[in-house]
Amino acid sequence: MIGVRGARENNLKNVDLDIPRNCIVAFTGVSGSGKSSMVFDTVGAEAQRQLNDTFTAFQRNRLPHYGRPDVDSISNLSTPVIISQKRIGGNARSTVGTYTDAYALLRLLFSRVGEPYAGYSNAFSFNDPEGMCPACEGIGTARTLDEKEFVDLEKSLNEGPFRHGPFGKDGWYIKVYTQSGRFDNDKKLKDYTKDEWDDLLYGSGYKVRVGSGATARNAPYEGVIDKFTRLYIRRDTSDLSEATRSGAARFIISSPCRACGGTRLNQRALGCRINGYNIAEMTALECQDLVEVLRKVSGSVGAQLAADVIERLEQLIGIGLGYLSLDRETGSLSGGESQRIKMVRHLGSSLVEVIYVLDEPSIGLHPRDVDRLNRMLKRLRDKGNTVLVVEHDPDVIAIADHVIDIGPEAGRDGGKVMFEGSVHDLLMADTPTGRALRTPFAVKEEVRSAKGVFPLRMATGNNLKNVDVDIPKGIMTVVTGVAGSGKSSLVSGAFVAAFPEAVLIDQSAIGVSSRSTPATYTGMMDTIREAFATATRSSASLFSFNSRGACPDCQGLGIAYTDLAFLDPIKTICETCRGKRFKESVLKKRLRGQSISDVLEMSLSDAQKFFDDPEIALTLDALVEVGLGYLSLGQPLSSLSGGELQRLKLAMKLGDGQGTYILDEPTTGLHMSDVSRLFKILDRLVDDGSTVIVIEHNLDVIARADWIIDLGPEAGRNGGEIVFQGTPLTLAQEAKTLTGKYLAMKAFDNNLPITSITPAETAR
Repeated sequence: MIGVRGARENNLKNVDLDIPRNCIVAFTGVSGSGKSSMVFDTVGAEAQRQLNDTFTAFQRNRLPHYGRPDVDSISNLSTPVIISQKRIGGNARSTVGTYTDAYALLRLLFSRVGEPYAGYSNAFSFNDPEGMCPACEGIGTARTLDEKEFVDLEKSLNEGPFRHGPFGKDGWYIKVYTQSGRFDNDKKLKDYTKDEWDDLLYGSGYKVRVGSGATARNAPYEGVIDKFTRLYIRRDTSDLSEATRSGAARFIISSPCRACGGTRLNQRALGCRINGYNIAEMTALECQDLVEVLRKVSGSVGAQLAADVIERLEQLIGIGLGYLSLDRETGSLSGGESQRIKMVRHLGSSLVEVIYVLDEPSIGLHPRDVDRLNRMLKRLRDKGNTVLVVEHDPDVIAIADHVIDIGPEAGRDGGKVMFEGSVHDLLMADTPTGRALRTPFAVKEEVRSAKGVFPLRMATGNNLKNVDVDIPKGIMTVVTGVAGSGKSSLVSGAFVAAFPEAVLIDQSAIGVSSRSTPATYTGMMDTIREAFATATRSSASLFSFNSRGACPDCQGLGIAYTDLAFLDPIKTICETCRGKRFKESVLKKRLRGQSISDVLEMSLSDAQKFFDDPEIALTLDALVEVGLGYLSLGQPLSSLSGGELQRLKLAMKLGDGQGTYILDEPTTGLHMSDVSRLFKILDRLVDDGSTVIVIEHNLDVIARADWIIDLGPEAGRNGGEIVFQGTPLTLAQEAKTLTGKYLAMKAFDNNLPITSITPAETAR
């Protein structure tokens, strides 16, 4: 057993727990109950911290830092492998092939048997000068500044002609040009001579005295285009904030590199072939097709090396990623795809007695692919490892050797172990998870009638095969199919392009930090600060922990970090403000008896009763309706789970008026009981006259739709077609598609009756 004693991380209530080793252990409970706090923030973090302690101080300084979790003791730990939902980062040079090492094996194959001989393995690497295209330096795209979009020719330098913020009228960069003495600062840019224009955009080779007095300095002169290119095009921008990257992206034109055709490689590498394919053509194939090409490689050396590549590719295919190509950039992968690719890296490992920690690995998976996932988890266990998995999917929970259910509710009302035991015993347990698992499965029979259609014609994005479809208006449509079948391409791509008025709530992440809270993210904080300012006759800026009111010692963080050089920093509650984030003088100011800190510590449900401002009330009502009433107004967003962040975004995007709403896998991170709450919201939207389109794999969602559009039959090039349109009941009865077969299995094979559910009953 892994013995945990006195776990208090986040909302855990001094938990004592014994976790079986060499088993699949599922951690269940509603979103925000404390599952991740136990598995990732306590067990995983301590295992990683102790592993790092075996290295020297010099080496530890170059490893990720893990603080000591708030726990009395943890015993019987072993080396951890943390496989989280966090998307694989990486810049434009990181691909599926490079990340999984499949491309390294393919390069080795070409260096040994490719003809004509082009060099060693690095001669086929687009990240090495030996192999990269000299024109695009291995990026594959030519990226340039869009001058017409970037520059307003009707303005002078004094008027601020550059539309990108940092180059704007009040920015630092423009001072180099206005104070250079080389231009008439009041002259419209459209009136510049050719020499002046070239000097402004491409000039270099001298310095300019910028500023005055003590702050003056000599800055190198660099033309506008050259500076922008250096700052945002020819550098790795992955370390910049999302806002900075997206702001610059508006002015960047991307197109395939003419020299290499987007392949990233030089002509010597592209000229080397095996059975008619060069390495770029092979990496552009879907993994399932590449396997067939590699099986035809002959010769003792070639066949053996090809077999090594095939083994890695079959691991990708085995977890439902056969539709990916090795040249796919990792930055374009979804959270579910990222997590599964991380798992592939460990399948071939010979390590045993490892603790694998996984966070909802079923996210983004069709029920067919969940079966593949389960086989992989069993393989990891059967090799002699411990698999700890945080999960909501009943099919994954079903294969667990041991289940630990945490709850009973979320946030302050969670953090306790409600059940420990077998899956069979969990079915009898009086917990939210036990009750949800016992709920009979039902397919909607009485469906709403459409009030018209959204016609979509000849949709061809990605793998879509000239799809013609009419998406019904005024009802709830679920678009389903296996991962990679073309669902998002059809809805988030083609449909949104054709009907841009639709509100898209997708899987893109919320920018979070320790200074972001539900109050700041939703905009309520501004109104709250104004209310305090009015009541106390003070400046509103005093009631911001990011401004004048911040505690001077912790700068409004509420915590203090003690730097221990090569050791992990120690995080402690700020002694000056006692974690309240504000100056003492600010905390004495009251609004109806409450300080600003008291208000930020209120739960959203309590805040509903405290505030009577209609604008705040509207926002709080939406947050509570999606099940986030237990969060506090001032809780850092960085402490929220994936499901909580998804619902926060959902609450802010869903309005009261009629409209068209697109939700991309809204059950991500949701407990089975939370799915019912989600449906009440969606049903209310439809009943009020809105159209709701949901991209989903969840069978409970599919079963309760009014209309189903099923894409497939498989993924990638074998997908992109509509294989079924109709009601959920017809889909289950016909059971001709993969989705239909799994829906029928759940409805019929479990001896659960298909019952009639009216919209009114669904809302209840």
